[in-house]
Amino acid sequence: MPMMKRADIAAHPLFPAIEKQIAQHLIGIHMRTPRMSRLKASHRKWLMTQSVFALALRRTDKDPLSGLTATRFVETVMRLGAASRNTATAYLSELVAYKFLRDVPDVPDKRVRVLEPTKLSLNGLRSWFNGHLACLDRLDGGNREMTSLAEERIFLIAQPIGADIMVSDPLWLEPPESIGHFLWSDLGGIILHDLFARLDDVNRTAPTISCGPVTLVELSETYQVSTTNLKRMFKKAETDGLLSWEQPRRRGELLLSISFVEDYFTWQSAKFAAIDRSYHQALAQLGIKTEEAAAA
Repeated sequence: MPMMKRADIAAHPLFPAIEKQIAQHLIGIHMRTPRMSRLKASHRKWLMTQSVFALALRRTDKDPLSGLTATRFVETVMRLGAASRNTATAYLSELVAYKFLRDVPDVPDKRVRVLEPTKLSLNGLRSWFNGHLACLDRLDGGNREMTSLAEERIFLIAQPIGADIMVSDPLWLEPPESIGHFLWSDLGGIILHDLFARLDDVNRTAPTISCGPVTLVELSETYQVSTTNLKRMFKKAETDGLLSWEQPRRRGELLLSISFVEDYFTWQSAKFAAIDRSYHQALAQLGIKTEEAAAA
């Protein structure tokens, strides 16, 4: 199957359905391994996480000092404008403390600390990648997910490529303001996943779309997010007319404005397009033709 363009992905009649599918997939990862939420607790952390893996997976045996080091990571984060030097350094230490990263053994220069992902974090991001491939397959009848599961090197090659594409895309790097105040907040991304996982039969011509009954107490208990943080996220969106509850005091069904929904869909389509492009480039590097992949 040929690569899908961002505009075609966003406009596809099944795109709302795959948004629900990927939201459910990512919520599942969160529920099974809550610690993994630290890797994507906010958009800032997600940008840093993608950079961590991209640097680590580009390490080669020919150059044992290549790969993920604190210096390279901080330089990357500073170039992206994703965080300050101190924040980047603290985040790297956090990933080591939570056993998402470990030291590469037998580095020839003991003055250089080279890090690599642990099995826990690598499997988490691989699941994230393959979950998106499954959604792309649903759009065009492809066989990306099965091909990736059969050939593990596809993910290892594709992740750094996809990360580069995403962080160089202004749309992905700076989400629209309508959704940005969720995404820049801790665990705001998983809250958006929850809302979009509730959508059924999305009518993209309607002014609002219902999520069904939603309470901040329920969201707080499910995802361990403080109600203060949740109130801050939703208050701005309510003030901007992006969402509202049917009844006073945030009771009844939660209604999302179509502008809010479409801003999120457009932003997400940039990610799907980047992942599809990285997948195809990985196939090319491995010498796998698309027709061979389809037969996998």
